[in-house]
Amino acid sequence: MRKYTVLVVDDEEPLLNFMRRNLEARDFRVVTARDGLEALRAFEEHHPDLIILDLLMPEMGGMEVLRRVRRRHITPIIVLTALDEEADKIAALEQGADDYLTKPFSVGELLARVHAVLRRARWAEMQGEEGHVLRVGDVELDVDAHRAYHRGQPLDLTPTEFNLLHVLMRHKGRVLPHRWLLQHVWGEEYSDAVEYLRVYIGRLRKKLGETETHRHIWTEPGVGYWFEE
Repeated sequence: MRKYTVLVVDDEEPLLNFMRRNLEARDFRVVTARDGLEALRAFEEHHPDLIILDLLMPEMGGMEVLRRVRRRHITPIIVLTALDEEADKIAALEQGADDYLTKPFSVGELLARVHAVLRRARWAEMQGEEGHVLRVGDVELDVDAHRAYHRGQPLDLTPTEFNLLHVLMRHKGRVLPHRWLLQHVWGEEYSDAVEYLRVYIGRLRKKLGETETHRHIWTEPGVGYWFEE
């Protein structure tokens, strides 16, 4: 079983050591950085499987690091914030974060989020074993190659975005309830995290270039979403 590399970025030394110590104890390889600029250098040098990123840091804030990484990479990112406010979490998710942790958090919370995000990334990779292509209208999902296309043009999707699109297209024409989608894409522990679904549906709609007259993802108010040509 291969060893996953995690880049942990935080300017608080005690918290940085807390995360490093507990992740290394679970057989993760941990690389650390104490500000945004150092984080970008470490990212390019070590190519981590996961980034745990504090939002409030000197030199360069976590939100800017998140934006720069997302311009060219789909590496899973968990953001850390000391502000337990939904608007801050949603802003991070909209910029491309895969998950978030609110300080202070326990070892159990940290490990649960890390394993959940890596599980979703692995699930996306394993879909290649099915070896088929899904097509609905002008959207094509090459499950074997883990690639998506809209009108023949490649879509730059994160693993979670790919998973969500895959589930929607596999069940085209059927209304999929919020809770069902959350459980099947994020996991049982995310059953009530409706903000994740709302943000990710918005991200998919944007990448698919949806307009009022050209739509793929439809909303059943108070129930869920469905995918249709």
